[in-house]
Amino acid sequence: MLVRRFSEATAIDVHRLRAHVLMDAGELGSRNLSVSWVEVPPGASERLRSHEEAELAYIVARGSGTMSATGDTRELSEGDLVLIPPATDHAVANNGDETLALVSVQSPAVSAEELFSRRLALQAAGYDDDYDYE
Repeated sequence: MLVRRFSEATAIDVHRLRAHVLMDAGELGSRNLSVSWVEVPPGASERLRSHEEAELAYIVARGSGTMSATGDTRELSEGDLVLIPPATDHAVANNGDETLALVSVQSPAVSAEELFSRRLALQAAGYDDDYDYE
């Protein structure tokens, strides 16, 4: 058994969202999973995005919000699970008063660099003015 402490996870800030990479692709001996803890502050949302090869499962650990996928938006609360098939545009939003925390699991594994590098590059270059994060 291997354990990754939350305090040891790499934290990545993307716009107003914060991701803690609990298990990146290939870490801890995993061949098929990557796992992140994602925090979405009140009022924050993200633009639709997809992952071509990976299916994603999100579990709401704390708070409430919405998840949109393929033109459908659903309210989420603590304990809910959302399954996003591969190549499906999706986005999360927090319309509540407290931070929304989600566990995000990808299979096959998607590296944190792949998940976040494009969004970080746009943010650093200032080309993300149309990005809806407030």
